[in-house]
Amino acid sequence: MCGIVGLYLKNKALESQLGALFTPMLIAMTDRGPDSAGFAIYGDEVADGSTKLTLRHPDEHYDWDRLASAIKDDLGVTVEWFKNSKVAVFKVGAEVDVIQSYLAENAADILILSAGQSIEILKEVGLPKNIAETFNLASMKGSHIIGHTRMATESAVTMEGSHPFSTGQDLCLVHNGSLSNHNRLREELKREGVTFQTENDSEVAAGYLTNRLRKGDTLNEALTNALKDLDGFFTFTIGTRDGFAVVRDPIACKPAVMAETDDYVAMASEYQALTTLPGIENAKVWEPEPETIYVWERDQ
Repeated sequence: MCGIVGLYLKNKALESQLGALFTPMLIAMTDRGPDSAGFAIYGDEVADGSTKLTLRHPDEHYDWDRLASAIKDDLGVTVEWFKNSKVAVFKVGAEVDVIQSYLAENAADILILSAGQSIEILKEVGLPKNIAETFNLASMKGSHIIGHTRMATESAVTMEGSHPFSTGQDLCLVHNGSLSNHNRLREELKREGVTFQTENDSEVAAGYLTNRLRKGDTLNEALTNALKDLDGFFTFTIGTRDGFAVVRDPIACKPAVMAETDDYVAMASEYQALTTLPGIENAKVWEPEPETIYVWERDQ
């Protein structure tokens, strides 16, 4: 089943409240996905030429300070980091391909949950309320956020298999539904250099979009191609550095509702998740049309 929620702030004055506004939205989707939950938040950007990564290690007592010192010494770059529960967020003064190659060679047991200039992905097994508290979601600031609550149907209940999935810089995807041709697409994408960490069909959709963007598609073009190439039932919400997008398959049997005011755009699998937002009573509320792409992006 699963639940999707997203919030894009048009009013920058609300950015300090992003986590507080989003927390009840995520918790409202508990009945649709009680086994795991996660979110991708955008904000606290690093400068061009630097990279922000969300990292996780199987050992909860892993020495992140030692890793930071090694990166600093070996690459001769600046490193800042902080820990949030079981993950560490690193800000490294190096391009993303440089730091990813370094980690692959020197710390292959570390899982990279996200990489880019803005994104942080935080996810865990358990109830959405507990996960929101674990990562202190209510205190977080940013420009936009997408989240997911999972009821696993096609793979095991694990942190790795929970959403969001990221396969490109500042790009992530959450998904309600199922894809019928994901195994074939996975093999095609592997041949084109896309790597995967799980067997989840949603990660294939994220990898597909990454591949299209690498080939020069705009986000709108990538999603247009996805409607032709991805077979199945789906509602996707996609996060990028600049904003977020929503698209449903041509049949649109998976639920979705959207709301827009002068201050924000929000989406959810059910209207109940939107009811705590300020001014929702005056918002434009609608169900996204089948096979229609909705994109909101901020100016750089």
